[in-house]
Amino acid sequence: MNYGGQMLSEIAFSDNRLDRADHMRTDPERLTAMERGGTALVLALDGLSPVLDAQDRLVWNAPCTDFGQRERVFLGLRDGVPLFVLVPEGGDDRPAYLQRPDWAAISRLSADELALYGGARSLADWHARHRFCARCGAPSVLTKGGWQRNCPSCKAQHFPRTDPVAIMLVEHEGALLLGRGAQFPPRSFSALAGFIEPGETIEQAVAREVFEEVGVRTHSVSYVASQPWPFPSQLMIGCHAFARDRALIIDRTEIEDARWFTREEVAEAVEEGGDTSSFRAPPSTAIANTLLCWWLEKEGQGAA
Repeated sequence: MNYGGQMLSEIAFSDNRLDRADHMRTDPERLTAMERGGTALVLALDGLSPVLDAQDRLVWNAPCTDFGQRERVFLGLRDGVPLFVLVPEGGDDRPAYLQRPDWAAISRLSADELALYGGARSLADWHARHRFCARCGAPSVLTKGGWQRNCPSCKAQHFPRTDPVAIMLVEHEGALLLGRGAQFPPRSFSALAGFIEPGETIEQAVAREVFEEVGVRTHSVSYVASQPWPFPSQLMIGCHAFARDRALIIDRTEIEDARWFTREEVAEAVEEGGDTSSFRAPPSTAIANTLLCWWLEKEGQGAA
């Protein structure tokens, strides 16, 4: 059975087909000419949420004769058309980067539109939160088409960052260990996850996070798949590991609960997704859901 019909190549936010046109980013005159050339398009955002048309596609606006004083990021080319996104302006009581994602709108986007929006959101959000130099505190300026910020005061250079996160399925004798955070919806469980710390390998981060959160020692860590996650900007690195035993010592300051689930319980949650299952699976937009489907397929092939 194909659980959820989702292949690893169809992970949400990963189907970005833009030509990033890196060679154009360092040419300000060329960027300006593209902005004013009559074909450029600017992504419409409500804060950092997507604006959709009647067909549930992203709305793109033609720029005015110029962007005024608004900072803008050159996303790349789609079929030769230059695409931009404006950086949300600050100064209000609730800046865009503090607003909750509009999941209702996000869930209606197609795979390629979702990936395009995710990349644009990450960049716009990063610029909105990094207007000042981290070295000296002076205002920084956008450069290289929005893929860099420079400080005129101390000459420091800053680049949009992606934070690596290890997210892992932990298995022991045919069962999976899943946890839930205090902010999760009722009955929801997901793969354990945590930021990879400086000086760590992916394998070390998996072992450390699992032991810190639930007191379980792991071995035989393997990579499965990755996902760009634009809330605000992480790279989710999906892994699988085996546990040495099932004894749990849950750190309640890290997670609210953790349990072992049988293959039948995982399959029921992925297939049903409702109140009849023993827990609620992660949404299809999350790589945790993909990992569960991958594990079920793997286990099914092994059983066969």
